[in-house]
Amino acid sequence: MLSRVVLVSAFLNHALSLSLVQASRSLHTTSQSLAPVPSLPEKGGKVRHGIFPEEIFQLLYPKTGVTGPYMLGTGLLLYMLSKEIYVINHETIAALSIGTVIVYGVKKFGPDVAAFADKLNQDKVAKAQEVKDLAMTSLSQAIEEEKKEQWRAEGRSLLFDAKKNNVAMLLETNYRERLHMVTHEVKRRLDYQVALQDLNRRMEQEHMVNWVEKSVVGSITPQQEKESIAKCISDLKALAKSTQAMA
Repeated sequence: MLSRVVLVSAFLNHALSLSLVQASRSLHTTSQSLAPVPSLPEKGGKVRHGIFPEEIFQLLYPKTGVTGPYMLGTGLLLYMLSKEIYVINHETIAALSIGTVIVYGVKKFGPDVAAFADKLNQDKVAKAQEVKDLAMTSLSQAIEEEKKEQWRAEGRSLLFDAKKNNVAMLLETNYRERLHMVTHEVKRRLDYQVALQDLNRRMEQEHMVNWVEKSVVGSITPQQEKESIAKCISDLKALAKSTQAMA
């Protein structure tokens, strides 16, 4: 009997310590860790006989062996009944009936209800995933558009440089055209001056030739003209005779 009391007290102390640890953890107010929090399990831990956690058996195995948890439970039940801590009455019968109905309902309709709940959960998860995918798609498009705008903004400097180069080339072309026009005009005027000087020189030469010819013609006497004509006629005759002799 004392061994049973010792086991019960040890079990109660361990359960109390676990509850205190859990309470201290729930009331922990320090800063949260930045490490990724593990996801919650989708299914509960293992139980035996529908209500007894597997951890109780694992806790008692090293001290009591395989039959220890069962003996502990049976001893606690017999102790409570023998000391009339718990009295069996009509409420116990009602509780057993209700428990039997609940267990039967869980066994009978539990899988269908679980499948329906899972389907609802899957629908909610699918809708949430769809919303997430749409949001991710829109955000990805926004990121791509932003990158494209940044690329265009970077290309503006190149465009401005090209426009500056074009303006500089236009100014250079305009300057060279005006320089060519000035050079052409200066050359045309210089050519005009050269042509004017050539004209003056040619007019002077023609005037000088005409004056000399007129002076020479005026200085020839009629006798000299007759002698010159006679000399030309004699030269022509001599030339004709020499031509006939050669023929």
